[in-house]
Amino acid sequence: MKHRMKHFASLLLTAAQLINPLSIMAKEKITQNAGHNALGTFAPEFAHLNDDVLFGEVWNRDGLTPKQRSMITVSALIGKGITDSSLEHHLAFAKNNGVTRTEISEMLTHLAFYAGWPNAWAAFRMAAKVWGDQPMTTDDELAEFQQQMIFPVGTPNTAYAKYFSGKSWLAPISGEQVAVSNVTFEPACRNNWHIHKATSGGGQMLIGVAGRGWYQEEGKPAQEILPGTVIHIPANVKHWHGAAKDSWFAHLAFSVPGDNTSNEWLEPVSDADYLALP
Repeated sequence: MKHRMKHFASLLLTAAQLINPLSIMAKEKITQNAGHNALGTFAPEFAHLNDDVLFGEVWNRDGLTPKQRSMITVSALIGKGITDSSLEHHLAFAKNNGVTRTEISEMLTHLAFYAGWPNAWAAFRMAAKVWGDQPMTTDDELAEFQQQMIFPVGTPNTAYAKYFSGKSWLAPISGEQVAVSNVTFEPACRNNWHIHKATSGGGQMLIGVAGRGWYQEEGKPAQEILPGTVIHIPANVKHWHGAAKDSWFAHLAFSVPGDNTSNEWLEPVSDADYLALP
């Protein structure tokens, strides 16, 4: 048991490091050739500085993600009143770098108070064209939520769908040493009351990854789960967990090693009890 728990602690440390995307996520190298294409003959040095230095070096520096650099660049352009095709290009670049429709809308609203209402209006017209005005589908919302976390959403959790109220997705992260999965819940989705049984050891641990959710043991108040929240679930304790009613939610689920482990799925969480949560 000590040997297994040592492996478990090692995997937990690795997971904690993974929560910092700047330290783990592999960045795709950003390249640009617009300068050479447009000005390579007329102004080759400027084309070199634009494509090879600005985009080839500065945009690929460590310390900021491409998404963060895009948000800074868009803000700088709007602050300077530059709302021409270069802004539209950088808005499209920002979307490609993971800036979501919700984020760009909030960012432009914030900028309106500092960069001027007309500039924000002009930027919003371009952003609406880049991100689109059509209502978001569940797939759109899921894709946008994926941008908030470094772990994959995975595939529909069909194998356990009968134990969930609402839609969920499951992405196995590791099957060695300790089983770890990323579980994603749509708003208001939660699993049934259940028990992780074991004669010794066992239980489960959750780490909030993105969004907002809940964990509750029978007879105790519900606990809110936010990114970075760690929940220790003892073996043989009746409990449930899932998303808040107004938020997508994802957590890592660690199966704690134990003897004679099994899961017992029970009744759904009542709508009355769940909807009473904030």
